[in-house]
Amino acid sequence: MTASIALFGAPGSPYTRKMLAVLRYRRIPYRLLPRTPRALEGLPRPKVQLLPTFFLPNDQGELEAVTDSTPIIRRLEQDHEGRSVLPTDPALAFLDELIEDYADEWLTKAMFHYRWAYADDIRKGAAVLPGWSDYCVPDAVLAERGKMISERQISRLYVVGSNPTTGPVIEASYKRFLTLLEDHLRGHLYLMGARPGASDFAVFGQLTQLAHFDPTPMAVTLDVAPRVLAWSGNMEDLSGLEPAEADWIATDPLPTTLSALLAEIGRTYVPVMLANARALAAGETEVKTTVEGQAWTQSPFPYQAKCLQWLRASHGALPADSRARVDAWLAGSGCDLLFR
Repeated sequence: MTASIALFGAPGSPYTRKMLAVLRYRRIPYRLLPRTPRALEGLPRPKVQLLPTFFLPNDQGELEAVTDSTPIIRRLEQDHEGRSVLPTDPALAFLDELIEDYADEWLTKAMFHYRWAYADDIRKGAAVLPGWSDYCVPDAVLAERGKMISERQISRLYVVGSNPTTGPVIEASYKRFLTLLEDHLRGHLYLMGARPGASDFAVFGQLTQLAHFDPTPMAVTLDVAPRVLAWSGNMEDLSGLEPAEADWIATDPLPTTLSALLAEIGRTYVPVMLANARALAAGETEVKTTVEGQAWTQSPFPYQAKCLQWLRASHGALPADSRARVDAWLAGSGCDLLFR
């Protein structure tokens, strides 16, 4: 019997939900540990406390704590056969990787913004989030923990770039994304066709919060994209889906709905990723650019510079014919600027 993978996370973490859905779809046995000191006794600690944390053996066979969802997905592909979430066509696999990173690094700005910028969302987050760690405590303790969480997170809105100037940009981008995904779902079961790719699970992870938990974006999602709301509910557990190789989306030509999504990625995610990389390279303490004609500022984020390096490495490693197809898809979308 295959040993189950141990991890811990929380329902309020979009990356936890992303990875749990991947594990269910791929039928990989896992154990979701309770977030208690006793459950974590004897387990290594990650370098940075992020969710989810997986406990996986290193090259010496010793358990180590790893937290980055994108590399974990690739490791699971190497360690477990079948039901892959990575398209076999290298060009499509690259497109899947790009959309996955957009969801992980841009859509999460909408998730963080909505949760901590609106009174109803703050109230719900403060009431529920601490209970996902430990609810067997007195009411006063739970309330104090909720207050601490909300105050800490609100104080960190600047990190993702959420402020009175950028807030409307983030919200408009989220609504456009919903419209584009709604249009895509009129003709396709998933972003990657009749079977899900890593990008589907990344988008789903953010929507577990935006469409199913936080009151303000929940209402927006229902109003703009009821199909998206239904789709994200279905994504939670796809263990019963039986995928076939022919189920990956046809790309000759690339569906217009995916081309439209690439253009949206080029309008928002791309300028911020490039500006962040420039700021870090120059040793600057603030990222400055424009998105949709509006000033954008945020703190430099080293991890996102690493994401950009990974994307560029993946692009450079593509076979020549696949890279030519990708470049044709990206031409004029704004996404091509990432690889110049």
